[in-house]
Amino acid sequence: MIKGTTILSVRRGDEVIVIGDGQVTMAEKTILKASARKVRRIHDGKVICGFAGSTADAITLYEKLEEKLRSTQGNLLRASVELAKEWRSDKMLRQLEALLIAADRERTLLISGNGDVLEPENGMVAIGSGGVYALAAAKALHAHTELSPRELAVSAMKIAAEMCVFTNDNFTLEELRDEP
Repeated sequence: MIKGTTILSVRRGDEVIVIGDGQVTMAEKTILKASARKVRRIHDGKVICGFAGSTADAITLYEKLEEKLRSTQGNLLRASVELAKEWRSDKMLRQLEALLIAADRERTLLISGNGDVLEPENGMVAIGSGGVYALAAAKALHAHTELSPRELAVSAMKIAAEMCVFTNDNFTLEELRDEP
């Protein structure tokens, strides 16, 4: 079984970051790849997504979310709810094993195949094997520093990479922010 993903999203002020590590691990002990790209932009660059789970499943879900974004004129919340409903009810989609984080200028959402579409209260959410470490570090840094979202996200992911054997420090980072 292939595993190994940590995705973190941090929102502070007018800026949102989605960052992911690059490690892909097989059978609990073999690193297959250190530079996988698990974070990407969709919907003409207006939405950032990160996934944990099977790559093929995640690509399918990216495509489905993109389709839902087009049909809802870019409304991330409505598109995510529609995706979660289809994911839960469609016989083939129900077999997909992945979690998604999707963020636009207004909100960050966690989307699951159980029909969940969750918006974190503090603008931070993490998924994957090192997600709890990254999220704990991000919350502590957010509460006790004035780091920028980028600095906060990178620092939190470095902490997760030090603690989780399925997480490395080869990061892919995407951000959305208001331009001055």
